[in-house]
Amino acid sequence: GDPMRITQVLLNLLSNAVKFTPAGEVKLAARRAGADLEFVVSDTGVGIAADQLERLFEPFSQADSSTTRRFGGTGLGLTISRSLVELMGGRIWFESTPGCGSTFYFELPLEFHR
Repeated sequence: GDPMRITQVLLNLLSNAVKFTPAGEVKLAARRAGADLEFVVSDTGVGIAADQLERLFEPFSQADSSTTRRFGGTGLGLTISRSLVELMGGRIWFESTPGCGSTFYFELPLEFHR
């Protein structure tokens, strides 16, 4: 894993979480998941409707057109994050409930040294 790229992914996810959480909380956690390292960014923000989930990682895509007007952004952060995670041999995914928030996960196959 490239520390600079991991930082970029975390900043993208945290920035989105803060942007889409007008009130409530944003959490970051990291833990070992077998041989992988798993990062979790969760928020209690606006959440994402089920019919918008599939296109969220597409370039220039946001949950809906009103999202761009309300929150701004280019719709590239998640696309870039997915590319970086996959280039490092990992995977990224999320869960979301409208009105309750979202949780983004990514796992990377990293070696641990003692």
